[in-house]
Amino acid sequence: MSRYTGPVTRLSRRLGVALFTNGESKNKAFQKKNFKPGQHGQKRFSQMSEFSRQLLEKQKARFMYNITEKQSRKYYEMASKTNEVTGIKYLSLLEQRLDNVMYRSGIAQTRPQGRQIVSHGLVMLNGKRVNTPSILVKIGDKFEVMAKKKDSKLFEETKKEKTKAPKWMKVELPLLKGEVTAVPGKDDIENIIEHQLITEYYSK
Repeated sequence: MSRYTGPVTRLSRRLGVALFTNGESKNKAFQKKNFKPGQHGQKRFSQMSEFSRQLLEKQKARFMYNITEKQSRKYYEMASKTNEVTGIKYLSLLEQRLDNVMYRSGIAQTRPQGRQIVSHGLVMLNGKRVNTPSILVKIGDKFEVMAKKKDSKLFEETKKEKTKAPKWMKVELPLLKGEVTAVPGKDDIENIIEHQLITEYYSK
C-alpha cells in the first residue's frame, strides 16, 4: 500500500486524532468538525469491534509517521525479535527514523517536512550526506544540515527557536545539528497510540 497523499485533516477526522503538528487552520477545521467525514459522519455507530480498534491504532501509527504497510509490518517484525515489549519497541523504531529525528530535534516543523529535508539530500549523518528518510539512527549518531544549506531561508526561523528536543538526543538548534544520546523509551513514544492494540493486530 502506498503512502497517503490526500487531505490530512479529513484523514485525521476519520482516525479521530490530529495527525498534523502545525497549521492553525487545520486545527480549527479538525476541532470544528470533530466527527468522521462523509455523508453519514455524524450518525451514531455501533460499538467498534476489537479488530476495528486494532486496525485503527495501526493506521494511526502508519499515517502519523508516513510509512507504508510493508514498512509497518517490517518494523513490527523487528520489534518482535527483541526482548522488549513489542508494541513499545515498534513505536520506538518509528521514532528512530531519520525523518522523525529531524522533526523531534526541531530542525523540521513537521514529519513530512523532515522527510522532505532528508530526501532532498540536505542532511549529513555522521559526516556523510544521506537522502533516505527511513534510516534508523542509533546511539552516538550525529546529524546536521549540510553546511552550504544552513543559511537557507528554510531554516531562518528554526535557528532562532529554543531547543525542545526529547531527552534521547542533544541538539544545538542555532547550528542545526544534534546527536542521538539514547534509544527512545516508553516515555518518548506517541501516547495517543495504544501500542498493545498494534501488537494484537499483527500477532494474529
